[in-house]
Amino acid sequence: MKTAYITHPDCLKHEIIGGHPEDPQRRLAIQDQLQSKQLWDFLKHFESPIIEKQALLYAHSQQYIDSLFNNAPKAGESLYSIDSDTFMNQYTLDAALRAAGAGTMAVDLVMEKQIDNAFCAVRPPGHHAEKNQAMGFCFINNIAVAAYYALEKYNLDRIAIVDFDVHFGNGTENIFKNDPRVMVCSSYQHPLYPFTNPDSTFGRFINSPLKIVSDGSEFRKAVQEQWLPELEAFKPQLIFVSAGFDAHWEDEIAQLQLDETDYAWVTRKITHIANKYPARHYLLFGFRDVRVPECKK
Repeated sequence: MKTAYITHPDCLKHEIIGGHPEDPQRRLAIQDQLQSKQLWDFLKHFESPIIEKQALLYAHSQQYIDSLFNNAPKAGESLYSIDSDTFMNQYTLDAALRAAGAGTMAVDLVMEKQIDNAFCAVRPPGHHAEKNQAMGFCFINNIAVAAYYALEKYNLDRIAIVDFDVHFGNGTENIFKNDPRVMVCSSYQHPLYPFTNPDSTFGRFINSPLKIVSDGSEFRKAVQEQWLPELEAFKPQLIFVSAGFDAHWEDEIAQLQLDETDYAWVTRKITHIANKYPARHYLLFGFRDVRVPECKK
């Protein structure tokens, strides 16, 4: 199996303010772990391109994208604040365009059978970004842009997005609310930011809120009973994963109690679904929130 590792140095330049949890060290921690586990050399390495502005309009409105470009700080200018925890510096726009470009590059690599799956280690993250709004550290909804790119360029009919971040992916559901070609399965701590907990729409949006201090057994039960039957029925041609590891018990930003074995287990389950339907039996990882014990902040 050939796995692509897609990233870019520009993603490290998106600096916020001291102590902010959206920190460049999170991406470096991934690299350190891959190298220490002697996995680094088994990956096919790619630098993500800057995505074309037009491609962003798959998921976002023209007015919103124009506002990001118009308000991005120039060299020497101070941070531009969108809300209390979402800021842009002079490098943020390029980093966001690289993060979105990683997703479309991964789609092309997978669909053209150059690789089997892709790991996009990028920032800023994306799953809180709605069609017309940045929020929660997110500017461009990377996974939504990539999914729409796959739907349109490769004429697919069924794409699944699996989101196991500790926060609900409100932006992803907002963008796909009227598109029956896309199913979204989400697990998240509730109550927690963004403090929304919509009901599931079976066959479309499978939402699995987890109570504070829920552990791996409760997470696995939700996946087994709620996600897997719906994914089996949907028969996705391509699976995207918004992989957030902030539900890990060592992460200080929330209170879920997952560990490494839970993430390995859910990955195996998703891979099984991806491999079951030979029309497009690939697994595409899109990383949103990456936190590991070595990098809580």
